[in-house]
Amino acid sequence: MRSLWKGSISFGLVNVPVRVYSATESHDVSLHQVHAEDGGRIRYQRRCEVCGEVVAYEDIAKAYDDGENTVVLTADDLASLPAESAKEIEVLEFVPAQQIDPIRLDKAYFLEPDKTAIKPYTLLRRALEDTDRSAVVRFALRQKSRLAVLRVRHKTLLLQTMLWDDEVRTADFDVLETVPRISAKERDMASQLVDSLAADFDASQFTDDYQEQLRTLVEAKLEQGDTIDTAATFGTSDDDGDDAEVVDLMEALKRSVERSTERRGAGGSSASKSRARKKA
Repeated sequence: MRSLWKGSISFGLVNVPVRVYSATESHDVSLHQVHAEDGGRIRYQRRCEVCGEVVAYEDIAKAYDDGENTVVLTADDLASLPAESAKEIEVLEFVPAQQIDPIRLDKAYFLEPDKTAIKPYTLLRRALEDTDRSAVVRFALRQKSRLAVLRVRHKTLLLQTMLWDDEVRTADFDVLETVPRISAKERDMASQLVDSLAADFDASQFTDDYQEQLRTLVEAKLEQGDTIDTAATFGTSDDDGDDAEVVDLMEALKRSVERSTERRGAGGSSASKSRARKKA
């Protein structure tokens, strides 16, 4: 991995030099736009609306426009901001880990300590583990001041950016003001359905079906061209028709429990079957 930022964690008078690495990566099939008629690539040009010239990327600056005036901000202007120049992940407070609402969590990064900072790095990690708390931090990255949470993942400190308070919407749906009557039998049957699908989460059991099918489609078209038979490529659905709309809620719950029980009895959950198909 290549680090994308270098700075330090500061908590109290303790300073821990670290390198920041992206903790996730995308494996989606890369697609681009083409002219459907002849397959030619569609290219976009950065053209100035004043002089009409195509502008090179290195000659593009950012600007603020209030409708009457335009303020051009160069890369040097933005780099001069105090928040941008400060290479510090500042610990603001330590909070109970369960108080961090998952809806606020965004991009994740691994923090690697300098060899000379392994002791304070380990001390901070163990302090978070011992107290079951996460550190709320603030830092600047890519011309943006960010709020983040610092927590432990295995032996590594994980930095995960968070949305600011005004970036999280409030769900306000009038329909939820109506409280329907739920019978004891319906609640019991719903609990049975939950129990029938209960499991310990294992992310390795799940695969991105769309991306797998997209790769299959690309490979088939490379081999067969436009004469591809998609039905033969992907097969036909084994749906037995039981998914027809069921109006009665209790009947729908009952069928769901029965189906889940049958599937597990026939050789595991749908997630396990997905993994089996992948390995086949």
